[in-house]
Amino acid sequence: MFDPQVLISATQTFVQQHQALAPAVVFALAFGESLALVSFLVPATVLLLAIGALIEASGLHFFPIWLAAAAGAALGDAISYWFGFYYKDRAKTFWPLSRRPDLVAKAEDFFTRFGVWGVAVGRFFGPVRAVVPLIAGILAMRQSHFQMANVASAAIWAFAMLAPGAVALRLFGG
Repeated sequence: MFDPQVLISATQTFVQQHQALAPAVVFALAFGESLALVSFLVPATVLLLAIGALIEASGLHFFPIWLAAAAGAALGDAISYWFGFYYKDRAKTFWPLSRRPDLVAKAEDFFTRFGVWGVAVGRFFGPVRAVVPLIAGILAMRQSHFQMANVASAAIWAFAMLAPGAVALRLFGG
């Protein structure tokens, strides 16, 4: 059986031993977390929080890691948007979305209700996080509006994922 703690520990160890690769690892995790059809398989949230703790503990520089997380998240959402825009309603028939019509319906309701704000706020709601950009594409939201919400929320989300671990370690001396 899969033990998530082993993955967390292995990821932290890898980042500690290969600090120059930390931004690339963080980019890949944030990208996977934000990509509509992959996000269900990537437990990136907990890994990013763990890497955040390494920023303070290992003397990593916050800015390049934060920038990598924001860029990965924004790119993942941009591709999800494009996927929805290109495939329209057929996108809902692809796995794993085809197995979760309830999640797709929630994301559609959320997006329809909040529009561009739904894209920005949706990034912070676990299960619908990666589906909202896909729905924005399916419903043909203006790309300029989508990208403004996407990039701004990616920067805030990346900070929210990384900063708590770094701050907690500084405050409580982990």
